[in-house]
Amino acid sequence: MSEAFDAYRNTYEGLVSDSIAFSGLKHDFFLIAKVRFLAHLFAERFGAGYRPSLLDVGCGVGRMHPLLMPVVGDLAGSDVSAEAIDRAKADNPGVDYRVGQAGPLPFADASFEVTTAVCVVHHVQPPARDGFLAEMRRVTRPGGLVILIEHNPWNPLTRLAVARCPFDHDAVLLSARHARHLLAKAGLAAVESRHFLVLPTAAPAAGRIERGLERIPIGAQYAAIGTA
Repeated sequence: MSEAFDAYRNTYEGLVSDSIAFSGLKHDFFLIAKVRFLAHLFAERFGAGYRPSLLDVGCGVGRMHPLLMPVVGDLAGSDVSAEAIDRAKADNPGVDYRVGQAGPLPFADASFEVTTAVCVVHHVQPPARDGFLAEMRRVTRPGGLVILIEHNPWNPLTRLAVARCPFDHDAVLLSARHARHLLAKAGLAAVESRHFLVLPTAAPAAGRIERGLERIPIGAQYAAIGTA
C-alpha cells in the first residue's frame, strides 16, 4: 500500500480535488466537516474544552492536522509510507510522526485517549482488518475512543468520488454496520455509528441539522465509534 501512495505523493491534493470536482466543493470542506464532527464528539465524551491526546493511524501527509490541532492535545500520526511521513513532518513540525509498517503500531500500549483511522480501513484488505483494529485498541487508553471515519457505500455521490480517485482503485468500502462489527470484535464497548456530510455547506446551522440526521445512513461519510 505504501508504494501506491508514494506514487501520488506530489499529486495527492490535485487528484482528490479532481475526484470531487463534480460536487463543486473543495477538499478543505470535507476536512473541516470531519474536524467539526470530532470536536463535537470530544466535547460530548470528554467535556467542553477538553483536548484529548490523539493518534491518527494512516495519516498520510497530515493534511487534516493543522485543523485538528486546536481541538486536541498531544497529536501523533503513523503511516506505512515513509515519504508521506517525511512530508507530514515538514508541514507540521509539532506532531509526533512515525513510520509504521504492517503489524504493530510504533507506539506503546495505552498511549492515547483517542485513536482514529480516517478513510483508511477501506484500503486494508479484509483479512487484515481484525489485526488493524486490535492495534488501534492496544494503543488506546481504557475509557478512550477508537474512531473509524469511512465513506458511506450507500451514498451514490460517495461511490462516484471513490470511482474517480486513482489511489482508491483497490478500495473495498465497508458499511457502518461492518465497521461496528470490527470494533466490537476488537473488544470495544458502547459501539455506535453516526453519519455526517448530509448537507453541502459549512454553515453553523448545518451542523445542528446534521446531528439530528446522523443516525440515518444518508451522509457521505460516517464515524464508527467504540470505547476502549
